[in-house]
Amino acid sequence: MLQIIVAMMLFFVMMFGIGFILNMLMKTTWFPIYLYLIVLLPLGIYYTWDDSMNFAQNMGAYTIVDYLPAITALAGAYISGTAIRSLRRGGYKMF
Repeated sequence: MLQIIVAMMLFFVMMFGIGFILNMLMKTTWFPIYLYLIVLLPLGIYYTWDDSMNFAQNMGAYTIVDYLPAITALAGAYISGTAIRSLRRGGYKMF
C-alpha cells in the first residue's frame, strides 16, 4: 500500500513539474494534458499489449495499481495548467 502511495505522489509531481516547464517554454496552457493523452498513455498501453487477447481482456489485465498512478499523473498535468493560468491572470508575464 505504501508503494502505491509513493508511486502516485511521484507521478503527480513528475507530471506537474514537466507540465509547468513545458507551459513556461511553449506558452500553451493545456499542452501537457494533450501530450499525456495522445502520446504517453497510448505508448504505455502499446508496450504492455498482448496480441493473443482481445481489447476487453487487455484492458481487464490492468489493475487498480496500474490505473491510480495514471490518474494522478493526469491530475498533475491538469493542475500545472491551472497553476500557469492563474499566474498569467495574476500578471506574471514570464509565464
